[in-house]
Amino acid sequence: MSVKIRLSRKGTKKRPFYHIVVANSRNARDGSFIEKVGTYNPMLAREDEKRITLVTDRIKYWLSQGAQTTDKVVRFLSDAGLAGKYVVNTKQTKKPLPKAKAQERAKALAEKLKAEEEAKKQAEEQAKAEFEAEAPKAEETPAA
Repeated sequence: MSVKIRLSRKGTKKRPFYHIVVANSRNARDGSFIEKVGTYNPMLAREDEKRITLVTDRIKYWLSQGAQTTDKVVRFLSDAGLAGKYVVNTKQTKKPLPKAKAQERAKALAEKLKAEEEAKKQAEEQAKAEFEAEAPKAEETPAA
């Protein structure tokens, strides 16, 4: 039997309240559970000490017995110092990216803009060089 430490929703519509429970992973979210080990009230301010309550000795026991935690619960436990640092999964899928043709068009546009910028820089440098070449000639001519 695989055991999980997870949230079980209580409360009314639009007023959530959660029990942190140890349950068989095959049971329904709000179904039967083995033991209640804490509460979570998202309606309270983040600084409020009653927002998250944990029974630390029982949580340590269940973790030692091999209970798995859900992402939200492991965040609570890491904040309380009962689990390691919670690492957010930053690995992005390719789903939100544009399709191949759109990516090619964007790449071509970026290359075109870069080429135009380089041409503009070269033109400015050339104009500056021509100006500097003409400037000494003006200085050499004697004033009449």
